Formats: sequence, C-alpha cells, structure tokens
Amino acid sequence: MSRSASIERNTLETQITVKLNLDGQGDGKFNTGVPFLEHMLDQVARHGLIDLDIVAKGDLHIDAHHTVEDLGITLGQAFDEAVGDKKGIRRYGHAYVPLDEALSRVVVDFSGRPGLEMPVDFKRSMIGGFDVDLFHEFFQGFVNHAQVTLHIDCIRGSNAHHIAETIFKAFGRALRMALEEDPGLQGAIPSTKGSL
Repeated sequence: MSRSASIERNTLETQITVKLNLDGQGDGKFNTGVPFLEHMLDQVARHGLIDLDIVAKGDLHIDAHHTVEDLGITLGQAFDEAVGDKKGIRRYGHAYVPLDEALSRVVVDFSGRPGLEMPVDFKRSMIGGFDVDLFHEFFQGFVNHAQVTLHIDCIRGSNAHHIAETIFKAFGRALRMALEEDPGLQGAIPSTKGSL
C-alpha cells in the first residue's frame, strides 16, 4: 500500500504544493523562496528517508512568516493523509542528534492529538536572513494538521545554525522511527483504544 500524498493549499497569502512518499529514498526537491528552511527540510527528507517535493509561492515581499507557517500546515496535511489509519506503525519515534557543540532531542507520537512543546533558546534571532521565531510557527502548523504530539529540546548548543540543524535532523529520524512498520503489531492499531 502506497503511503504517499499530494496536497495543494491556496490562500491570498500563499500557494503551496506538497508531494511526499513516506517510504522513499530521502530525495528532496524544494522551491519555496526561503533557502534556509529548504536546507532544513532537506535534512528531514534525507534522515527520514522521506521523498519530499515542495513548491511554495508566498508574500515574501512582506516577510517569510506566512510562507513558513503555511508550509508547516500543508506538510502536516500531507503527513496526515499519507499515514492513513496508522495500522501497524510504531507510532512513537525519538532521536538525539549532535552537531559539534549542539545536541538536540525530538520525540514524536502519532497520537491523533496535536501538541507542541518546544522550549528552545536560540542564541540569536536570525540565521542569515531567517527569523528563528518562525521555526515554532512551522512546527505548530505541522502538529496541528498532522495530528501529532511533538517535543523538541535542545539539550545544549551555542551556534544557532547547529541548533536548528540538529533539530531538523532529529525530527526526520524521529519521524522515520515512528512511521516504521512494527512487526509485533501484525497490522493492529498501536493503541488500547483501537483507534488514533
């Protein structure tokens, strides 16, 4: 069964198309106008073994806020569709990723309940031209529409680029773990409730 999705989201602020394959090779193609976010999404694709093809046109003449938030929303919608009924998946995933002095941990639960905890203290407000406040907006949009609980912690780090990169690499690896087939479940829903 194919675990893929193609989602279009069009508003007065953004026009976004996300295509993904959860059982891919880690191939990423991005055309969003937000280069640093593309670099981060490439980490998710590569480390999550998820094929991602994302095209976005947004009101970048104002700033990147709407584009980044709406990318999170659309990506979340695509994950929700591709994952389907969640039968047989591990459901929970976690990863620790270091990069030089930085170490981050990401834990995800495909619970059907959106929730984000992200007490990350970036040491500066901008990475190149990217406003680090937008990371929270991206992940909030994602969890609300993927229907997942997501905990993101930077355990240590001083370089904002390193912190961001460890977060997105860990996010990809946590997704990969959570979405893997659990042979012990034999196709059952991973919940005592019988549904997620």
